[in-house]
Amino acid sequence: MKTVLLLIAFFAAFNAFSQEDFLPHYPTAWEIQQMEYLRNNPTPPVLMDPNPPPGPVRTMAEWEELQGLQITWTAQTSILRQIVDHAQEECLVYIICSDSNAVRTYLTQGGVPLTNLKFLITSFNSIWCRDYGPWTVYSQNIDTLRIIDWKYNRTARPLDDASPVFIANTMGVPIHQTLIAPNDLVNTGGNFMADGHGTAFASKLILTENAAGNPYGVSVKTESQINGIMSSYMGISRYIKMDILPYDQIHHIDMHMKLLDEETLLVGQYPTGVADGPQIELNLQYVLNNFQTCFGKPYKVVRIPMPPHNGNYPPTGNYRTYTNSVFVNKTVIVPTYELQYDTTALRIYREALPGYKIVGIDCNAIIPSLGAIHCITKEIGVNQPVFISHSALRNTNNTSQPYEVKAYIKHKSGISQARMFWSIDTAGGFTQVNMTNIGDTFRANIPAQPLNTKVYYYISATSVSGKTVTKPLPAPRGNIQFTVTNVTGVEPVAAGIPNKFSLHQNYPNPFNPVTKIKFDIAKNTNVKLRIFDVTGREVLKITDAYMTAGSYSYQWNASQFASGIYFYRLDAGEYSEIKKMVLVK
Repeated sequence: MKTVLLLIAFFAAFNAFSQEDFLPHYPTAWEIQQMEYLRNNPTPPVLMDPNPPPGPVRTMAEWEELQGLQITWTAQTSILRQIVDHAQEECLVYIICSDSNAVRTYLTQGGVPLTNLKFLITSFNSIWCRDYGPWTVYSQNIDTLRIIDWKYNRTARPLDDASPVFIANTMGVPIHQTLIAPNDLVNTGGNFMADGHGTAFASKLILTENAAGNPYGVSVKTESQINGIMSSYMGISRYIKMDILPYDQIHHIDMHMKLLDEETLLVGQYPTGVADGPQIELNLQYVLNNFQTCFGKPYKVVRIPMPPHNGNYPPTGNYRTYTNSVFVNKTVIVPTYELQYDTTALRIYREALPGYKIVGIDCNAIIPSLGAIHCITKEIGVNQPVFISHSALRNTNNTSQPYEVKAYIKHKSGISQARMFWSIDTAGGFTQVNMTNIGDTFRANIPAQPLNTKVYYYISATSVSGKTVTKPLPAPRGNIQFTVTNVTGVEPVAAGIPNKFSLHQNYPNPFNPVTKIKFDIAKNTNVKLRIFDVTGREVLKITDAYMTAGSYSYQWNASQFASGIYFYRLDAGEYSEIKKMVLVK
């Protein structure tokens, strides 16, 4: 009886505390004290189904089609209002709140239409629904939508932890929980990213929070046991874990990394040797050296600057980040801070995700609490998705054979039609090609093109039940692109008007064993980019071809080369420049 009374007093006191104060992303000192009490005096969890979903099961990727986006209406209402404004144009917005009339009034005062909204009246503790919200998975990969509920690592926020059950019950969706042994598992949404094909990324926080001495009351787990639980409940067959960063405090990867699609990593970049930069570079090298995409290709990497705060980087300045964004169907919402940095960041998003609507929301008010847009939103996938699995065609030097576009396409009702649309001039429209089907793999060809041709294409699939989805989602405005070129190892960074030729210093430098070389071509010309050893012997010819004006990058994996000093030289028309780099193994 005494224990019951203590718990009642604790939760009553916490509820009053949480309504008056904005809880940061990290646990407060008061919460840490209460977590120790809860670990020694656990309360029985509210159990729904502790068993994993019937397999096989697939975790949805963020860029897949959504029926809804969930937020929790508490503090930071100006930011939440802007999220609602952008998201309600794309899907239903689920708003957890205590007073829907007050929310409606605030939205109306800000000119936000009261459409596509669903208010969920329930209790809550904090705004950080990414970490405690529902996870969408599909049994049989494309069949029944199910929700997965992990044990939340903020045990002193019990009202937050109850929200996935409330949402699942409201939607009438089955829910599966990892709350009791042997499948009890602590995990947080900000430290989990999935590609929709069984690969997931995390920091090693997932290991430490389920190890001996954890304050959450879960049984001790080895990495193998954690992988097994993630496989059973989430369909994760490859769980890539990276070392935690020194200064990010919460150790969630969404603060410095994001998957833009199945094969592209958006990774934050600090100036050389600054803040978490060195560990981020080591983590990136670890991924590139040891893993390929789900389609067996090297990952493409897009770098985006981590902006300073008053000229300072962590641990002095706020932990500003642009990777903490969220996909909402055809829109991507990005945190912003200062115009001088935001302009570059939004340009990088638009170039990496052509056709998507890229919008920014000022996050200076929330970032001191160690979170931004991704941290306060949670996706809910559609029922019975049209699943299109496609490895995007990359630059090629083939000018004689057609380019095969191949996609695995599936829907519960079956696929009635799949088409591929291609163009070399989108202003003139796209050519439609019907795709042929053999065992749920659909194929179509793009005719061979001459050198220096840029090709645009997308895929459209219609289910027997009449649902049509494109890949990418914003097609035809958004599409997949590749170039027919002799320069197959060099990726364009930006087309159009650098105003001068330049060869940039490789980064990182020194490096082991991967580095990136960037260069700018001011006009169409013949280009040579070569690497030499310290004796002057040419060890690699990267390109020797006619290239169009633009900015380019080449990622050199020197794992087969010896440590030492190397030189790389760019010759473009009358321009020539040499720079030094150091390989240290």
